[in-house]
Amino acid sequence: MKQSRRHFLQQTAFAGFTASTSLATGLVKATNESAMRLILLGTAGGPTPKKNRAAPAQLIMINDEAYLIDCGNGVAQQVVKAGIKLSAIRHVFLTHHHSDHNADYGNLMLLAWAADLDHRIDTYGPPPLKRMTQQFLALNDYDIQTRIHDEGRRPLKQLIYPHELQHDSVVMQNQHVKVSAARVVHPPVKPAFAYRFDHQGKSIVISGDTSYSENLVRLAQGANILVHEIMHTASLDQLLATEPNATRLKEHLLASHSTAEQVGRVATQANVKKLVLSHFVPGGYPYLEDQVWLDAVRPYFDGEIIVGSDLMEIQV
Repeated sequence: MKQSRRHFLQQTAFAGFTASTSLATGLVKATNESAMRLILLGTAGGPTPKKNRAAPAQLIMINDEAYLIDCGNGVAQQVVKAGIKLSAIRHVFLTHHHSDHNADYGNLMLLAWAADLDHRIDTYGPPPLKRMTQQFLALNDYDIQTRIHDEGRRPLKQLIYPHELQHDSVVMQNQHVKVSAARVVHPPVKPAFAYRFDHQGKSIVISGDTSYSENLVRLAQGANILVHEIMHTASLDQLLATEPNATRLKEHLLASHSTAEQVGRVATQANVKKLVLSHFVPGGYPYLEDQVWLDAVRPYFDGEIIVGSDLMEIQV
C-alpha cells in the first residue's frame, strides 16, 4: 500500500525522537556511571561497638570500582548493606592504625575472597602495613589453605599488594582518579593521613582522625566534599563518666580530635563546597540529635553541612 507523505513524515519524526531519546538516555547512563559517589559505611568514632552507628569507613565508587577508606569492625557487612559487591573493591586506604580504623583490614579481603574476589587489591597506609598483611595471612592460613585445596581458589596472598606511606604524596593515579595523601595531627599516632580523590574535575577529601591541621586545609582546597571527623566537647564529661581511665582519655581526645569550631575553620579556610560530618565523638552515648551537631558547626562555616549517618550516599 502506498504510504502518504504525512504518514512518512510522522514516522520519520518519531524515529528521530526515539534516536534522540536513546542517545540522551545513553548519555545520562554514561554520566552516572562515570560519576563519583560517596557512601558513608560507618560514622561512629572510637573502638567500642555502638548501637546506632557502625565503625569508621567510607567508600567511593568510580566507574563501578570501589575505593575503600578505613576498615572498622564489620566493614564487609556494611559494604554489602550498601548494595556493593565485595568484588568491586580494588583499592583500600587506611588513614592510621587505630583499631576503629583497621580492625577489619584483613577480614575484609578474606571475606571478599571467600565470596567472589579474584583480582588484585592494592592497599595503602602507614607502616607497618606490610607486616600486618603478612601476619593476618599467617593467622588465617589454615582457613585459606583449606579453601584453596577444597574450593579451588587462588592463593589470597597473591591478590594483596600493600603499599606503605610515610610522607605527603600522590599515592596513586590512573585514568580515572588521582589519590593524594597528606599527614594530619593525631598524636601519638604518626603518621596519620587524610586522602583526597580527584575525578573529572570533582574532589572528595577524607580527613581521617585529626585535630586542627593546616596540612588538611591545603589538601582540601576547593574540594567538592570534605568528610571531617568531629567531637562535641560539651558532651565529653558525660561520655567519660563511663570510662575508668577518664582523665587520660580526655587528654587524648582533646589533643588528637577536632572540635566543632576547628572543623568549621578547616572547611571555611579550604573553601570546600560541602562539609560532611562523621566519626562522631561521642558516637553512641550520650546520643546527640543531628541538629546538635549542625548547630555546633554552623557558626564557623556558612556552606552546606551534612550530618552523616551510616549507609548515607552522597553524589558529588
